[in-house]
Amino acid sequence: MSNHHRDRALALAGVFQAARLAQQLARQGRADKEAFSASINSILAIDAGSTEEVYGSAEGVALGLQLLHDKLTGGSGPAALELARYVIAMIQLERALEKRPEIQEAIRQGIEAAGSQMKFFQEHPRNGETGSEEETVHPRLIEKLAELYIQTISTLTPRIMVNGEQGYLANPLIAAKVRAALLAGIRSAFLWRQLGGSRWQLLFGRRKIALEAERILKETRANKTIH
Repeated sequence: MSNHHRDRALALAGVFQAARLAQQLARQGRADKEAFSASINSILAIDAGSTEEVYGSAEGVALGLQLLHDKLTGGSGPAALELARYVIAMIQLERALEKRPEIQEAIRQGIEAAGSQMKFFQEHPRNGETGSEEETVHPRLIEKLAELYIQTISTLTPRIMVNGEQGYLANPLIAAKVRAALLAGIRSAFLWRQLGGSRWQLLFGRRKIALEAERILKETRANKTIH
């Protein structure tokens, strides 16, 4: 991880992306499929060799990079304020989690168990276990991660209050997806802090972070054009 500015931008983009996914699910009942898949799979990447590997590639957090750039260069409005509230809450929860090693260990064990179960389902698929073609993440993985969120993160304060359409939030699968997305955001917040990220950087290094996010976005778009 030689380029700390790049790695921090990617990790912070992971937090922003998770916040937008939770927002989309709560207000629209659906979320960006590729971004959701990258964010949820990032939870399982606890022993990744690099920051990019956590998200599959920089393109895995393209949505978050765009949000990060827009927010730090002056984006406002009700949706942006709500997004910022989710981001701040996830960063605060990660800080609270830092003081609770027993909950950290429970989360790690839960993630490892979920990862092992997914390998089993992939190797021994059964009717109804593969999910629909429209699902980019196995429903059982979403369920397990949502349960883990309830058992661990939900016991910490401040609790994240997600606003949205009650019809969507009352749907068990959508509610589980929201919790899984928030867990992904807290995982990214943990990574961001591991890489030296801090609230002071958000306050005083906004321009540098925004420029780095823009640079990575241009790079990923150029790579897509080449391929």
